[in-house]
Amino acid sequence: MGSVLDFTLHLARNLETYNYLIMKIKHILLILTIVSVSSSIHAQRYAFIDTDFILEQIPAYQEAQKEIDAQAEKWQKQIEARYDEIEQMYTAYKAEQVLLTPEMRKQKEDAIIEKEKEAKEFQRSKFGVEGELFKLRQELIKPIQDNVFEAVQKMAEQKSYAVIFDKAASSSAIIYSNPRYDQSKEILQRLGFEENQEEETE
Repeated sequence: MGSVLDFTLHLARNLETYNYLIMKIKHILLILTIVSVSSSIHAQRYAFIDTDFILEQIPAYQEAQKEIDAQAEKWQKQIEARYDEIEQMYTAYKAEQVLLTPEMRKQKEDAIIEKEKEAKEFQRSKFGVEGELFKLRQELIKPIQDNVFEAVQKMAEQKSYAVIFDKAASSSAIIYSNPRYDQSKEILQRLGFEENQEEETE
């Protein structure tokens, strides 16, 4: 009877030792996993740029923006002229309305309504979604933006950056940024441009 009890106690102690060792191994593996993941995270490199700053230093962008602004102003004046004409037509109609026959009133009202439709369509064609202003921006600005993106991509690959933030983007979540990580000037240099010193001293 005693030998059976001794064997049982010995087996129990061995099982406790086994379970303890298994727990220790799991604990060690968990620590190694955490250390490995932590090292991987810390090994990643991050940087930020300011595309507004970069684009403002590129003469081609400045010229394109001037052309876009000038064209937009021209279209806006044309739209205002159309609405001024409609206002004059309506004022004249109100002044002579009592002297007109029902048929003449309807003709003038229809003419005013048609002018309003034309003005709105003209405005939509210039400033609406997929309008001429949008197409002009795509034509003049997008190639410059593509060059900037290409320079950013090459720098990220060469310097092994995991993420590059754009603090000028509307979706940017950056609250604070250390200037020593700002790579905007290097992107300018890669594009063959230099910072405008006059703006820097202002």
